[in-house]
Amino acid sequence: MASNKEDADIDDAAINEEELEKALCVLAGSDPENCSYSRGYVKRQAVFACNTCTPSAAEPAGVCLACANKCHDGHDIFELYTKRNFRCDCGNGKFGEFNCQLIPAKDEENSRNHYNHNFSGCYCSCDRPYPDTDDQANDEMIQCIICEDWFHSRHLGCTAAEPEELQEMICEACMNKFPVLWTYAAHFAVAPVVSVSHPEEEVEVDVVEGAEQVEDSESSQSQDEQPSVSHTKQEEAANRSSPCKRTHEEMTGSPAKATAKTAVCRLKELQAAGQERPRQGAVFWPYSWRSELCTCTSCKRTYVAGEVQFLMDQTDTILAYEKKGLDEPFGQHPLMALTSSMNRVQQLEVIYGFNELTTSMTAFLDQCEAEGKMVTVEAVHEFFEELRARKRRRTNAGYQ
Repeated sequence: MASNKEDADIDDAAINEEELEKALCVLAGSDPENCSYSRGYVKRQAVFACNTCTPSAAEPAGVCLACANKCHDGHDIFELYTKRNFRCDCGNGKFGEFNCQLIPAKDEENSRNHYNHNFSGCYCSCDRPYPDTDDQANDEMIQCIICEDWFHSRHLGCTAAEPEELQEMICEACMNKFPVLWTYAAHFAVAPVVSVSHPEEEVEVDVVEGAEQVEDSESSQSQDEQPSVSHTKQEEAANRSSPCKRTHEEMTGSPAKATAKTAVCRLKELQAAGQERPRQGAVFWPYSWRSELCTCTSCKRTYVAGEVQFLMDQTDTILAYEKKGLDEPFGQHPLMALTSSMNRVQQLEVIYGFNELTTSMTAFLDQCEAEGKMVTVEAVHEFFEELRARKRRRTNAGYQ
């Protein structure tokens, strides 16, 4: 039987592999060699901030994966995970005399970019850095899909059962900015968990106001008319896995089902049902909740006015982004066949390392040729030591 230390080592290895897989999924969806600026406001991409070039006192700015690797190599950079509709700032007016090495000619600013305190290295409603050396609590951070800020689970204003197993979260502030979401939450979100104290023990119960009314109304409706809850707890348990391994069908739900709901206003039907839930705390949503949103003309206008029209896009999700990254370029990489005996994490590590090696080696040889230098043994050793140092920086950066 393994000792406690051995058990702990196994647990740590499993956690590290999961974190590495998540981090690689994020990187896999972005181009590591070409600056994304020419693509405009990219639908979703990995974004980084550079403390060296734009410290916290400066204007917030973000750079793409390629610029983080090429232009800011050796700088104090930190990962912001992914951002929606973002254009690379590297070398624009926010960077002073610093120019982008990949695309030197850029506009002074990207007016449609959205920034928050994450770009200064602070997160959550507590406005603290991550990692926070003064915080001894082992508390995971969860990203809101609307404001894209990251929150400590203890600062969400609610208790959610195993939130890491749930697809998407919307913080309370964003729910209140677009209050029609509370109607959908009453029907399709994960039920809130509240603590009820008893003389001898404290138990957690799921509370949804108006549940009895809904149960009565559902019994009188036909199977085709009644509002469908996205997933039962049994379905969620059966589908639980690493986010990178969930299927696209799980993310998007049934297209046919979504199309059928556009004939009438789904929102008005749900409001007429009278089901309510407490309007407090963050809300957790199961995998296919976006397919439940009404897409009639009136509701579409409401989404646009509230600047949440991306909620209608089934491919906006992090899972869709990760799936695309795993399919291409990494999923179709020639090395994939040679690494077929490896698990997905090992495959991604090898391919990412190979891509980085070939890119860096080409740049190294081109530099030597341009400077008229001999390719000495010492220079090659120095080159590979820098690659190892870069890998350590990437690995130690961890996953937010």
